Amino acid sequence: MSDEQYRVGLMLFLVSYSLFEAPSNLAMKIFSPPVWLSFLIACFGSLCAGIGGSKNVQTLMALRFLLGAAEAGVYPGMIFYLTFWYAPRQRAIRIAVFLCSATLAGAFGGAIAYGVGNMNKAGGLSAWRWLFILEGLPCIALAVAIFFFLPSYPERAKWLTEEEKSILNNSFGGNVFSGDAKLNWQDAKATLKEFRLWVHYAIYLCVGIGVSSLSLFAPTIVEAIGYTGLSAQLFTIPPYACAYVVTLGAAYISDKWQCRGLVAAVFCLCGVVTFLIQACVPSPSLHLRYAMLVLCTCSVFGSLPSLCAWVSDNVHTTTAASLASGLNIAFTGPGQIIGVWIYLGQEAPRYQTGHGVNAASQFLASILALGLWAYYRRSNAKLPPGQPKWVA
Repeated sequence: MSDEQYRVGLMLFLVSYSLFEAPSNLAMKIFSPPVWLSFLIACFGSLCAGIGGSKNVQTLMALRFLLGAAEAGVYPGMIFYLTFWYAPRQRAIRIAVFLCSATLAGAFGGAIAYGVGNMNKAGGLSAWRWLFILEGLPCIALAVAIFFFLPSYPERAKWLTEEEKSILNNSFGGNVFSGDAKLNWQDAKATLKEFRLWVHYAIYLCVGIGVSSLSLFAPTIVEAIGYTGLSAQLFTIPPYACAYVVTLGAAYISDKWQCRGLVAAVFCLCGVVTFLIQACVPSPSLHLRYAMLVLCTCSVFGSLPSLCAWVSDNVHTTTAASLASGLNIAFTGPGQIIGVWIYLGQEAPRYQTGHGVNAASQFLASILALGLWAYYRRSNAKLPPGQPKWVA
């Protein structure tokens, strides 16, 4: 594959990923979480393994598009699913545990890629084919477990007593979502017309640029710094391992003090600084660049749990929660497509375009987050006593 074909293959995944996230969330409400999530995970596990058998660029690109469609519903679906089980004050840390599995997977991914790199021509297959096959097969086994063991909604959980269900329901305050509630167009239309929710989506779009570009090009950035060959895969592990710890800590603070906007804004501003340093330092500066890569990875991922929880905290119907959480994640798609194209090989090791675009997007995200935080605070001050307040 040429460099352009490679980037188009990455982009096709993100196009379908963006298109199918909100519809998939609605489908999950219709079919129930264990049925829909197990179906999606079985599909993307099979498609991922299937990429290992592709013989030409056209087949690979078609599989990438279908992979994006199947994978699209899992992330927003899990965020939506958690809103049925955890009240707003408990939500960000649970989302963080789920999200942190992605950062931990990023760390393990580098280690797995290093190990599989030594399997080249084993069984007559190239190492890259083994990588897709070995990463796809466990998903199929997981899908079976999800179908049989994942509970659907608290109302239908046989292992909860009526008293326990009542305690759980009362912990939500005015932010209650019911598994038995039906989707309706009136709530969907009202959700689509809420301007403040589109600000949430815009913030997530900006953060998505950094998430995708680091996820896709971390080995390339590390190699340009000075670590070469399979060692470059190993040196992608510490940034994700650190991001795992930082993201959990950020989510804990966000839940404890209910300060979604401020936490997200602070991490975005840290991202601005760390990306700018990498773009501006003229010398190779191996240790400095690597330290900044670790910090900017922590910054980008550290804001995600607060931003995901923030949307569902400030909607009050099941339809709105389904649609808003799906659209919020869907807006990472355009951001991730931008992330595919900004790291240019000829600019190594500074990658001034990539780091510069990421710094600008993180700055815009921080400004929007602070503005939305101020809006919710001002709105709460005007609300009469006893009325549910917005989470700022």
